Amino acid sequence: MTRPRLLEARLAEHVEKLGAEHPPIDLASVDYTVRDPNTFSARFGHVLDYMARVELEVDRNVLELMTMLPDPPEVDRRFYADVWQPQEIRHGLILDELQTRVGRPPATPDTDSVSAKIKVLGALGRIDKLQDVTRMLYYLTGMATERSAVLAYNLLHDGVRELGETAVSDTIVAPIRRQEPGHYAFYKMSAQGLASQLAPWQRWLVRRLRTISFSPVGVNNPEQLADFGDLMLTLGIPDDLDSFAETIARVERELLWAEEKGLRVPPYIVAGFRSAVEAAQARSGERSLEPRVERRSA
Repeated sequence: MTRPRLLEARLAEHVEKLGAEHPPIDLASVDYTVRDPNTFSARFGHVLDYMARVELEVDRNVLELMTMLPDPPEVDRRFYADVWQPQEIRHGLILDELQTRVGRPPATPDTDSVSAKIKVLGALGRIDKLQDVTRMLYYLTGMATERSAVLAYNLLHDGVRELGETAVSDTIVAPIRRQEPGHYAFYKMSAQGLASQLAPWQRWLVRRLRTISFSPVGVNNPEQLADFGDLMLTLGIPDDLDSFAETIARVERELLWAEEKGLRVPPYIVAGFRSAVEAAQARSGERSLEPRVERRSA
C-alpha cells in the first residue's frame, strides 16, 4: 500500500472511531445546576458566550469548507460533515443553554456568511495543484483551533471547579473537552501526511498565506478580537502567553518552519494572540500587561 493510501486508511479508521466512541453529548446527561449564578456569570459568562458562539458557527464553517475545498478527499468530508459538525453543534447548544440559565442573553452566531478571503481560496482550490495549498491551510487552521480549544477548556474546567460548580465542570465542560483532542488528531495526521507531498513552491505559498491570514479562533472582526482577549485574560493565558502559543504552534513550526533554527513559535501566531489581549485592554482602558508577559516568557 502506498504512503498516501496508508494515510487515508488511518484517517478513515480514526474518523469512524471518533463517530462511534464520541457521539454528540446526550442532553439527558447534562446537569445545568449552578449554585451561585451571579458569581458564575460574572466570572465566566463572557467566556461561555464566546465559546458557544464559536461552536455554533460550525454551520458557517462547513459552508466555508465547501467553498474553499470544492473537491475534498472523502475522508475530509466524512469528518467535517458527519462527525465534527454534529459534535460541535451540540457543544454550542449546551453552552448557550447554560449561559441563558444564569441570566445571560443567548449567543448570536453568524451561521451563513462566507468571507471574501474564503471565496478567493475556493477559486484557487479549483486549480489542481493549488487545492493542496488550501487543504494544508485548512488542516493548519484546524490544528490551531482545536489545540486552543483543548487548552481553554482545561483552564475553564479548573476555574469552574474552583468556584465549586461541580455539576457544570463534570457534566458540561469535561465531556466537551474530551471530544476536542480527537479533532486535533485528525488535523495533525492530515497536515503531516499532506506536508510530505507538497512541492517547494506549494510549501512557500502555504507559509506566505498562513503568515498573512492567521487569526485566533472565532475572530472575524475587531470586536471579536477584543472578546477573545477577554477570554484569554479571564483564563490567565497572558501570564504565560509564549508557552501557550508554542504549544499551539509546535506541529505547524515543524511542518513549515523547521529550517528556521531557534524559531520556537511562528511570529504571526504570537502576534495574533498578543493583539487580542491588547484589544481587550484597550477596550476596557486597562494598563497593558505586555511587560509582565515578556518577563514570564523570558
